[in-house]
Amino acid sequence: MMIDDEELRDVFKVASEEHLQNLDDGLLHLENHPDDLAVLEALMREAHSLKGDANMLGVKDVGTLAHQIEHILTQLKQQENPASSLGNDTTDSPYERLAHAIAAIRKLVHEAVTGEPARVDTFSVLAELMGAQPAKGEDNPSQEPEVNSIEVINTVKNNTFDKNQELKENATIQNPKSKIVRLSEAEVQNPKSPTNSYRIETIRVGTRHLDTLMTQAGELTVTKIRIAHRLGEIEAIANLWEEWNRDLFTNRFAFSREQQGDVAHQRLETFHHHSEKRLEQLGHLVKTLQSSLSEDTTRLEQLSSDLEEGIRTLRLLPFATIFNLFPRMVRDLAQQQGKLVELIAEGKDTLADKRLLEEMKDPLMHILRNAIDHGIEPPQERERLGKPTTATIRLKAYQTPTNIVLEISDDGRGLDLDRIKQIAVKRGICGEEELAAMTPSQIQALIFAPGFSTAPLVTEISGRGVGLDVVQTNVEKLKGTIQVESFPGQGCTLRVNLSITLATAHVLIVQVNEMPYAIPVEFVQTACLIKSEEIFPLEGRDTIIRDSQPISIVQLADLLELPPMPSGLTQETALSCIILQVGQAQLGVVVDALVDEQDILIKPQSQLLKRVRNVSGATILGTGDVCMVLNPQDLVKSARSRSQSISSTQPRQLAPTKPTVLLVEDSIATRTQEKRILETAGYQVITAVDGLDGFNKLRSHAVDAVVSDVQMPNLDGFGLTAKIRQYQEYSELPIILVTSLASDEDKRRGAEAGANAYIIKGSFNQEALLSTLKRLV
Repeated sequence: MMIDDEELRDVFKVASEEHLQNLDDGLLHLENHPDDLAVLEALMREAHSLKGDANMLGVKDVGTLAHQIEHILTQLKQQENPASSLGNDTTDSPYERLAHAIAAIRKLVHEAVTGEPARVDTFSVLAELMGAQPAKGEDNPSQEPEVNSIEVINTVKNNTFDKNQELKENATIQNPKSKIVRLSEAEVQNPKSPTNSYRIETIRVGTRHLDTLMTQAGELTVTKIRIAHRLGEIEAIANLWEEWNRDLFTNRFAFSREQQGDVAHQRLETFHHHSEKRLEQLGHLVKTLQSSLSEDTTRLEQLSSDLEEGIRTLRLLPFATIFNLFPRMVRDLAQQQGKLVELIAEGKDTLADKRLLEEMKDPLMHILRNAIDHGIEPPQERERLGKPTTATIRLKAYQTPTNIVLEISDDGRGLDLDRIKQIAVKRGICGEEELAAMTPSQIQALIFAPGFSTAPLVTEISGRGVGLDVVQTNVEKLKGTIQVESFPGQGCTLRVNLSITLATAHVLIVQVNEMPYAIPVEFVQTACLIKSEEIFPLEGRDTIIRDSQPISIVQLADLLELPPMPSGLTQETALSCIILQVGQAQLGVVVDALVDEQDILIKPQSQLLKRVRNVSGATILGTGDVCMVLNPQDLVKSARSRSQSISSTQPRQLAPTKPTVLLVEDSIATRTQEKRILETAGYQVITAVDGLDGFNKLRSHAVDAVVSDVQMPNLDGFGLTAKIRQYQEYSELPIILVTSLASDEDKRRGAEAGANAYIIKGSFNQEALLSTLKRLV
């Protein structure tokens, strides 16, 4: 059910999220400190409050589960040794059942707030809470559990279920087919939507902050009125000027008609007298206006700065907001892989902008998952290496005068440079010659390349080729940088540097082709003048020497692909050059002129310019000109790829070309999963949303094989296959149909249409698709 009242929905959403987070944090604490009665009592209060809120608003399923959680916590408190309730199997402990129930409540709360069906069997979750055990143990999670005469306490009083009317106060359950719902880790992390879009929708604000903003708003109104009065003063100056100008014209006309004499002389003296008087009035008005405007402008600047700082302060939240989301995920994922991992979070009180926390939640989750899956060794291996069997992952946040820094370190196996090189060459990320010229830090940074994955197969955790590239993208979006430090056998550290302010930026304004461009100054190491004789070629790139180090240089106009313009430069002309520093990479960018250094307000990108290469945003300068804010990370990448494309005068061995597969599938979920499988296997993938779109893509691209669904709009898979076979050039093109149609008649239609292979989705596995492709391509 959905709560009818909008205001109550918002209140319930905020309150329940806080109760559930406190319950989850407390359970993780009790697993390691089961005798901490203070925490146990606090959790009982949280469950009781959640139950009261839910029952008051008619969310009966949440109230029922919260009541049972409160009852179990009360039983744990009454035991002399709560730890004894754990037994030897931590996977079926009361804490594990409570965690499953909390995950189910999250989905029920989401249903109550949004109306989206939770698809939670509350009866089964309640049965698990009360001790239902799988009939054949945890080794067979698909086996339906057996519930054996479990006493039901006063859980369902006034909260009976429509489809389970037999569940009454002090009744017994005799239902050997009751199925326990165990939520996946992904569902626990995000019960809201499959898009996994994390947003912080509410912020608690102290009244003193609102009082300050109200006071500043009042002062802003006063200043606005004062500035409006200045318009009256300007109007008086304008009227005086018009009167003076009119008098001058009248007297000039009169002088032209009269001859020199007493009358003319007297008129001239009168005019001079009036002019001196008006000039004095004009000077007084201008000085008064200048003083007033100067005072008002200063006050307005101060108010604007105070308001900006006040609003920015309201958006600041502690890193605990997202750090608290990770302990449960780390614990469950480590347990799933049979590893022992302790997550230590430091700097939870460090404050950051709300948007920064939202954008960094997913990247931090990817880094933690990657550390557990790839970095942390199993306990047996760690013991053999002389390490503690429990690995440590340290998540730390702190602030410097100019940046917010996030460090994620582990004491695992570290990065394998040789393995990274092999994967980079295999996936066509770079060639062997490029790898030979790279430093160890540059090779380590390849783990952030799109599609990079060392996992051999796609699993729930790894192998999709989507992971650390998300980190790189989000960090760049936040005007930050990321560095990798790895020590073989000792561990790995990822250090993320983020800008403190996101809406404003301090930039260097440069001019190229008579247009202004802004470059964030935190990436500008220095600006200098260079002469033509200082430039020399090195490995096919224009290079200069600075501080005894070679630095590649490039024209900014070339990077931005701007049309050439006549410059009028000579050999003796000095060029304006900016040395960019992005991580450990340096690049010299030649511009036409250095214009100014100033603070700007970055405007949000439109959907059309959401991710334009080399551009991170836009602003409007004081002159009214629109100015693009450039992305230094993209500039370095563009310079690197450009130099590789134009500098290879000598033949070199290129990485093998990846086969191209046209994937035709109307379901976005299936299309995304199959695309990841194919890309992970080393194929280049072109996607199409239906048969007609697929045929058009085929006509405009060179492909090595077609993988298509059958049931699609516009043109189905059978029709697409037959249409392709009508063309002689496609007579030998491999076509694989992947469909849920499993009858012999459907298979016959596929063969008659000209398909080379027919794979049933019901029994689909990635090995079948990949082995078929390998055989046909």
